[in-house]
Amino acid sequence: MSPRWFHPIVAALALSALVAVPTSLPAAAKAKPAAPAKAAAANPAQNAPPEQNAGPIDTQATHAFIIEADTGTVLLDKNAEDRMPPASMSKVMTAYLVFDYLKQGRAKLDDELPVSEHAWRTGGSKMFVPLGARIKIEDLVRGMVIQSGNDACVVLAEGLAGSEEAFVDQMNQKAKEIGLTNSHFADVNGLPNPDHYMSARDLATLALRTINDFPEYYKMYGEKEFKYNNINQGNRNPLLYKDLGADGLKTGHTDEAGYSLLASAVRGDRRIILVLGGLPTMKARAQESERLLEWAFREYNNYKLFSAGDKVDDADVWLGAEGKVPMTVDKDLVVTLPRKSRKDMKVTVSYDRPVPAPIKKGDQIGKIVVTAPDVPPAETPLYAGASVDRMGVFGRVAMAAAGWIWGNKH
Repeated sequence: MSPRWFHPIVAALALSALVAVPTSLPAAAKAKPAAPAKAAAANPAQNAPPEQNAGPIDTQATHAFIIEADTGTVLLDKNAEDRMPPASMSKVMTAYLVFDYLKQGRAKLDDELPVSEHAWRTGGSKMFVPLGARIKIEDLVRGMVIQSGNDACVVLAEGLAGSEEAFVDQMNQKAKEIGLTNSHFADVNGLPNPDHYMSARDLATLALRTINDFPEYYKMYGEKEFKYNNINQGNRNPLLYKDLGADGLKTGHTDEAGYSLLASAVRGDRRIILVLGGLPTMKARAQESERLLEWAFREYNNYKLFSAGDKVDDADVWLGAEGKVPMTVDKDLVVTLPRKSRKDMKVTVSYDRPVPAPIKKGDQIGKIVVTAPDVPPAETPLYAGASVDRMGVFGRVAMAAAGWIWGNKH
């Protein structure tokens, strides 16, 4: 007969063969309050977390979209996915492509482009380029973004791409590259065309890409006036003339589109992007854009919870050389919340425990869930802050034996 101690050890040795490969345990979800965040001033997050819809407010605009630039939080969404005629707001796409030419070194601001008869005859709002003249790209860009010159757009398109049609093809290709999912361009200036449309969400995406990709050229959108050919014209953006923090971008108007505006404003560390379309009058555009911008800054705020690399919590490890592994965030965690909801905000950590070893630093092993009244939960991944090797064979044998013994006792 075998001694009594023989059977547990045999069982443990047999189990050691199983723990040589990753061992499955019943997963137990862990959700607990996160450690208090370090006090820090809110800084723009490098990469926005998943978009969250925050709350409604009504507007007489037929299309509206307001987004917190740093966190991606949507504050207002009214028909934001629907196609609408963007009118002159589509010049922001024309400008984006011109800026891309400049950044790639395919053109320079002091390059001069010729004015064709086609450009000279283009109707609508004008920079008043003289027929046959040669004009610097820098002047043409200002004529486009400040004076909303349709003629300036055509001169730029023909001079850079060879023809307006070729430039429009490049606009559509670039739109796909930068994530515009519901836009199509038929011209460079936004004159009415059934095949020329954008969504309010795409306009906001385009504004953010312009601000982030071309900060050296974006500042032109904030200039209030531009004089060319002895004609001084003011910027049509009504928000620039009030102390609201506005620094861009573009108005639009046609009979079909109504009065519209793509705007951006900064106060402190916050940037708000606002899109309005289909307003009945120029006065309504000015009043509604100011009202909604003030609402966005007044009712919401950004709250920084953790800085990139901060340890949020420790996760239990199964069969690891270490019993725990730190969980960290890979970027600043900033959330946008209604100010009134801040006091009721809850931050919890969720992960399947224990996390089986081996673990590599940077592996995603859990998530932070932020909840507050009147807003949907926001989730951000948590990553292993260190690597954890598997236990050695004797440690795994001991763990397996302990599991067998304690399992039999129950």
